[in-house]
Amino acid sequence: MSDSVLDLNDDLVCTWEIRLPDGIHTVTFEHGSTSGKRVITVDGVEVLRKNWLFKLVGTEHFKVGSKVAEIVIDSSGMVFQYTLRIDNKSLQKFVEAQAKNTRTWHVTLDETEHRVVLRT
Repeated sequence: MSDSVLDLNDDLVCTWEIRLPDGIHTVTFEHGSTSGKRVITVDGVEVLRKNWLFKLVGTEHFKVGSKVAEIVIDSSGMVFQYTLRIDNKSLQKFVEAQAKNTRTWHVTLDETEHRVVLRT
């Protein structure tokens, strides 16, 4: 749930899980430290690819379910920091707001698990 700070030896630098009313979504981010390559997948589906960028830092916008998301890339030398933001909130603030505004139950019917979300 927190921001990730990594020394880039591999292009896959971050994986986040986001709980939304329509289910749990997985976001992965690849970042090439020399090429600037950026690849974002949501639930295993590639939603953004930029193979060559001169600027290694910046912001990439995309959607997770019905929510607007962005990954902010900052650096200090060759150490990069990646921040996932959902609806203009850091992931931590978004999760806190969701906890205040929703109630969730997991129900099993006919051996199938269902997720029920009530927005308050």
